[in-house]
Amino acid sequence: MIKRAHNRAADEIRPLEIERSFLNHAAGSCLIKAGGTQVLCAASIEEYVPGWLVGKGQGWVTAEYSLLPASTHSRNRRERRGAKGRTLEIERLIGRSLRTVVDLDALGEITVTLDCDVIQADGSTRCVAITGAYIALADALAQWREAGKIHTNPLMGQVAAISVGMVDGVVVTDLDYSEDSKAEVDMNIVGDDKERFIEIQGTGEQLAFTRHQLNGLLNTAQASLSELLAIQRTALKD
Repeated sequence: MIKRAHNRAADEIRPLEIERSFLNHAAGSCLIKAGGTQVLCAASIEEYVPGWLVGKGQGWVTAEYSLLPASTHSRNRRERRGAKGRTLEIERLIGRSLRTVVDLDALGEITVTLDCDVIQADGSTRCVAITGAYIALADALAQWREAGKIHTNPLMGQVAAISVGMVDGVVVTDLDYSEDSKAEVDMNIVGDDKERFIEIQGTGEQLAFTRHQLNGLLNTAQASLSELLAIQRTALKD
């Protein structure tokens, strides 16, 4: 058995903390900490929609993501001339993941932007960002509803994300950087509270993997997602 940080078992997620309403001016926000990874998630609501949605009575949910310069081992340069490949991919992943649990018609013509800024990176940043962004989104929509801007709750469910992989031949969940950097198989799984998968990103980094191994990875991910969703529900009740 491999030795893991925090003395975790192979199927055990990292210690997770969620601090809601972390920012004074955002409609919804949280600081989410998963082991050494820390992401500041904020939701802003604006009364406009992209041009292709104008007049359709439908809202939009989108996301922006960034690694702050000192969040990684060596300084990460700011993308001053616009988001690049990896950043764009993660932004799109966060946005479409959150849209699956939002009734866009119930929003009306507003745009919710989820800003996910990684202040410390130790693996699985996109997954932690999605899990935290849901909290920020839920609080923002609750505030909007309390203000009488919308009359029904547009949230149709929960969404969270987890990384799983094979490290030294062992299926593990919630990879930190040391594990992710040497994983033979690496996957990011997004799921909802109805035990459905929203997105599966999987790569054989060093080895091909079998259908049997894939089933094991998905089963491990499903169990971890259930834990994350329960933590979200507790956080939103506090």
